[in-house]
Amino acid sequence: MLTIGDFARASRLSAKALRRYDELGLLPPARVDPFTGYRYYAVEQLERARLIAWLRGIGMPLAEVGRVCAMYASDAAAAARAIRDYWARVESETEARRDLAASLVDRLRGHTEMTDGMTDEMNVGATSGATTGATTGRTDAPAFVLRTAVRLDRGLVRAAQQDAAHAGPHLLAVADGYGPEGERAALAAVGALEAVPPPAPSARAGDVLNALEDAVRTADSAVSGLADSGTTLTAAVWTGGRLALAHVGDSRAYLLRDGTLVRLTRDHTVVQALVDAGELDPAEAADRPDRALLLKALDGGDVPPEPELGVHETRPGDRYLLCTDGLSAVAPAEDIRRALAAGVGPDDAAGALVALARSLGGPDNVACVVADVVPG
Repeated sequence: MLTIGDFARASRLSAKALRRYDELGLLPPARVDPFTGYRYYAVEQLERARLIAWLRGIGMPLAEVGRVCAMYASDAAAAARAIRDYWARVESETEARRDLAASLVDRLRGHTEMTDGMTDEMNVGATSGATTGATTGRTDAPAFVLRTAVRLDRGLVRAAQQDAAHAGPHLLAVADGYGPEGERAALAAVGALEAVPPPAPSARAGDVLNALEDAVRTADSAVSGLADSGTTLTAAVWTGGRLALAHVGDSRAYLLRDGTLVRLTRDHTVVQALVDAGELDPAEAADRPDRALLLKALDGGDVPPEPELGVHETRPGDRYLLCTDGLSAVAPAEDIRRALAAGVGPDDAAGALVALARSLGGPDNVACVVADVVPG
C-alpha cells in the first residue's frame, strides 16, 4: 500500500487532485484509516491514476473522464473510441475559434496586412433560390450551394406550437419559445434575425458576426413586454464558404461531416454547467428534472444575453442541423446521426427527424432546419 503522498509522486497527480477524485468517485483509495482518515492506495491503482492524468492533460471534463475510465476497465477499444470522439469535438471547436481569431485579427489590423490564409474574403450570390458563393484567395476553390429544408411539428403532447424556424437563402434559424407568450416570442426572435442582410461580397467573418450579434440584441428587444415569456435562439448566416453561428439557450446546431456528428453549440443550462464543471455525469443529465432550466435566453430583460458566436468553414458534403430541444432532448445523438446520414435529401431528413421525435413520445414541439453544402 502507498500513502497518498507516495501515490501522488508515482502517479504525477497532486494530493489535492487525488482528494478531489476520491470525492467524485473517480479514484477512491483502497483503504482509509478509520482513526486518522489517512488514504492509502494500491499499486494496481497507478494505471487508472495515470489514465486520469492523461485524460485531464488533454482537457477532458471530469464527467467524461469517469465514463472513459469505466469503459477502459471492461472494453479498452470502446474507451479508445470515446477518446477519439472527444478529440474530434475539440478539433472542431478549435477550428471554429481559429476562424474567429483570424477574423478578429483581420478586423483589428486591417485587411491588407494579413496573409492570404487569414484574409480569404467571403462572397455570396443567388441563383434559382439557392445561395452560392466562392472563397477568394484560391482560384481553384469550388462554388458552394446551400440546399435547405425546414420542418415544424407540435408533437404529441403540447396543445400549442411555440417553436419557430426559418431557412432562407442566407439565414437558418430555430427558436423555442416558453411561457404564456412563447409562440410570439419565438416568432419575434426569428423575425428579427430575418432582417439580417445577405453578406456583401467584401464582407469578412468579423463583420458577419457583428451583424449577427446586433440582430440577437434586436431579437431580445422584440421579446420585451411579453410577460413571463422568452425564447431560445440558434441562427446561422451563410457566406458562401462559411457558416457564422449565433446561439442563446438550449436549441442546438450540429454538423454531419464524413459520417461523424459534431455538436457545434453548448447548452446554456444549469445542468450543462454542472456537467462542464465535472459535478454531473452527462448520462445523468437527461433524467434531471431541472434539465431545461436556462441560464441564457432572450426575454427582453435589462441586460441582453451575450450570444455564443462562431464561424465554421464549410466543405461540399457537409450537412448542418439546427433544432430545438423537442428533438435533441429526447433523441439519442446516434439516432439523430443515423437519420441525417441516411442518404436522403434535406426535406426527407427533416421529416425523418420529426418522425424520430414522435416515435419517442413527441413530448415537446419540434423545429428543425437541415442544410446541405453541395458543389454549385
